[in-house]
Amino acid sequence: MKVVTLGEIMLRLSPEGNNRFVQVDNFDVIWGGGEANVAVSCANYGHDAYFVSKLPKHEIGQAAVNALRRYGVHTDHIARGGERVGIYYCETGASMRPSKVIYDRANSAISEADPEDFDFDAIMEGADWFHWSGITPAISDKAAELTRLACEAAKRHGVTVSVDLNFRKKLWTKEKAQSIMRPLMQYVDVCIGNEEDAELCLGFKPDADVEGGETNAEGYKGIFKAMAKEFGFKYVISTLRESFSATHNGWKAMIYNGEEFYESKRYDINPIIDRVGGGDSFSGGVIHGLLTMPTQGEALEFAVAASALKHTIPGDFNLVTVDEVMSLAGGNANGRVQR
Repeated sequence: MKVVTLGEIMLRLSPEGNNRFVQVDNFDVIWGGGEANVAVSCANYGHDAYFVSKLPKHEIGQAAVNALRRYGVHTDHIARGGERVGIYYCETGASMRPSKVIYDRANSAISEADPEDFDFDAIMEGADWFHWSGITPAISDKAAELTRLACEAAKRHGVTVSVDLNFRKKLWTKEKAQSIMRPLMQYVDVCIGNEEDAELCLGFKPDADVEGGETNAEGYKGIFKAMAKEFGFKYVISTLRESFSATHNGWKAMIYNGEEFYESKRYDINPIIDRVGGGDSFSGGVIHGLLTMPTQGEALEFAVAASALKHTIPGDFNLVTVDEVMSLAGGNANGRVQR
């Protein structure tokens, strides 16, 4: 299957282990970014994954391209040009100290890209799935326009479109988010997001005390139905995260196909090695599951298991195989050495 994603790949600079920014003289170099992470997941699952972006022609831009090629992602549609690669600094938290992200991504190449940089009809030709996230239109008005043009091309070519709402308060306000995101929903078939995303991007609030740790799926059913009715989504999907600490989370999800709800099994993830990319690994699992599995329940169980495994892997990319995910989804969670 051909899967296309559009977004920004970034240079992540992280202190080693659980050190704080102010403690270190060196940073680990890691590549990642919402839709790039999804593309890597899909490539690992055997799909023809294409990442669409713009990167400078210099060596740092090439390093980003090489990071994607290393894991089998097609980079044919990455435009070259612009001045800089976006950077973010990520400090990994522990116990009651949360992880912290500092962005340095203003004026990155993709944020200043023009429609002429991409032939979206050629990109979507023969594609089965197109995925984007709310991060991409948040980085600039130009990127928001690119997102709209890509969605329109996907619809012209009969491509299934998914979005991970992914609200980022450091990039835009909820008012700006809703003004951009709500009109884009007309192109979306599969809507993925958590309770905060649904409220801040689309204006839907679940009947659940999420901050208090209440993630009873019953509280989400009303907004799932309302979102599907208003925007015509074929699937509405939400992760349900219980955050006990930076290194201990409960993790499950729910899906609605317009007729039935399905709630996944719950995973107790402790300790978390790296939470960054957890949501993207879930989106990658959803795409693979809905493309290859007969029921929405099986698709969701695959996505939740894939994301649970990502929490154990350093870096942004989810470097797991279909067999590894299926083993965990089937109940093999003992962590015994595989010999």
